[in-house]
Amino acid sequence: MKSAKVVSINERAFENLKYIRETMERAGSFTAVPGWGAVLIGVSALLTALVSSRLPTRDLWFESWLGEAVLALAIGGWAMIEKAKAAKMTLLYGAGRKFALNLCPAMIAGGILTFVLYRQQLFGIMPGVWLLLYGVSVVTGGAFSAKIVPLMGVSFMALGTIALLSPAGWGNWFMAGGFGLVQIIFGIVIARRYGG
Repeated sequence: MKSAKVVSINERAFENLKYIRETMERAGSFTAVPGWGAVLIGVSALLTALVSSRLPTRDLWFESWLGEAVLALAIGGWAMIEKAKAAKMTLLYGAGRKFALNLCPAMIAGGILTFVLYRQQLFGIMPGVWLLLYGVSVVTGGAFSAKIVPLMGVSFMALGTIALLSPAGWGNWFMAGGFGLVQIIFGIVIARRYGG
């Protein structure tokens, strides 16, 4: 006859608490969006806007913003990992996973459209497309984060729409306004209200 396994009250309580915590994490919102990281990205975007406005060719302008996108991804990723570590959250499951998965589709679409626009030499509409799709990405990812994050995405979408309807020569100013100033303003609010 098999002997029944005896589980202590402490072990059972620990398992119950672990289950409750994991359930809350899955259902909760992702608060590791890095405010100070967004500020840093905004500052680097303003510098890129300044430099790229003085470049002699549209190809160099394009390459400078491509470099800025890579830098922003690196800063954003690093800042998000550090904030999640400090808050003892994980990015691999629960709200963090939902945030990341919903952020990606519009980003991937932006990458594909960038390639197509570059092949067609349509530099003038790139700023509007980039701002619009980045905004969509932030809105969808932000659905699983603090309420201010989707609001930031809507701001980018509005700016991108205006940019698409404006003269192509204003594109660099829209880039500075969106990826620079809007990012810095929302980054400061997120950092002050949501712990960094």
